[in-house]
Amino acid sequence: MSQFSFDFDPPKAPPVEAVPPSTAATAGPTPEDMARQLDAHPDYRVLRRLVPTLDHGPAPASHPAGVQRVLVLDTETTGLSHASDKIIELAMLLVQVDVATGQPFGPVDTFEGFEDPGMPIPEVAKQVTGISDEMVRGQRLDDAQVQALVDRADLVVAHNAGFDRPFVEARFPGFAHKPWACSFADIDWRALGAESAKLSALAQDQGWFYDAHRALVDCHALLQVLSQRVGEHGGDGQVNGLQRLMAAAGRPSFKLRATGSPFDSKDKLKARGYRWDGEGKVWFCSLGSEAALADELAWLQAEVYGGRRAQVEVEALDALTRYALRPGLRQHRSL
Repeated sequence: MSQFSFDFDPPKAPPVEAVPPSTAATAGPTPEDMARQLDAHPDYRVLRRLVPTLDHGPAPASHPAGVQRVLVLDTETTGLSHASDKIIELAMLLVQVDVATGQPFGPVDTFEGFEDPGMPIPEVAKQVTGISDEMVRGQRLDDAQVQALVDRADLVVAHNAGFDRPFVEARFPGFAHKPWACSFADIDWRALGAESAKLSALAQDQGWFYDAHRALVDCHALLQVLSQRVGEHGGDGQVNGLQRLMAAAGRPSFKLRATGSPFDSKDKLKARGYRWDGEGKVWFCSLGSEAALADELAWLQAEVYGGRRAQVEVEALDALTRYALRPGLRQHRSL
């Protein structure tokens, strides 16, 4: 191959215009700048995407009241029936909590996994969860990893534990030996100023939004909601949701069944908040203390049984049986 050489001057690049220092330093507002400006205006409220916290920082200098390891849990399932539906996704967060303040600290241990239910996922479940048959095909939750987290937990928390607990106990019997608390039922969110106890609404009350109905992000959202101080007293008088749940787990609750109630009392019972148990064919309500139970027994005697002698059934529940399908201690009370 012949070689040739040429002498030529390459074209010169156009001169770069200097940017005045004042212009270079001036940039447009960031999204956070705009968000803060809107936040300061009384006519606007800004929601920020919830960012999961994977480490809550160093342990408190001292925690004389002790530490509890709280396991935050959520499931996605093929449907609502504990008898026929199956788990398709399980997520858990294990975090240390200072009992005195309710504040989590240290790193968060996480678990997330899919499980093939052995059946097609119903269309409604696909629409709610975004989980398809392809995502779960051949998948199985790791029993050893799940049990390792359960073994370390002092308290299991779910937002609607009455739904999640029977599902996970059927799949992982170790959950039956742990105390549970429900962040939906064990906290009176309306009394604390919330318009709704729905998790996405509680997160919005704190200024966050997130993509709901996937187990892991729901867990992160719940943990962050429960870590915030809420209450009617304000300032240092407020306590957070984790404190409320740890306290609730230590108290007994009761399921009161108005056995033999007259048919014409059904409207009174319904208006009072009783629910109908179609299988047991009885109106019942749940009560959170001995004092509330005593008040309710007095109301039943006066308003439902008309002062006549009657017997009702009281089922005592603790954190080991509450929200499970297993019954608590049942006894009859004479009115």
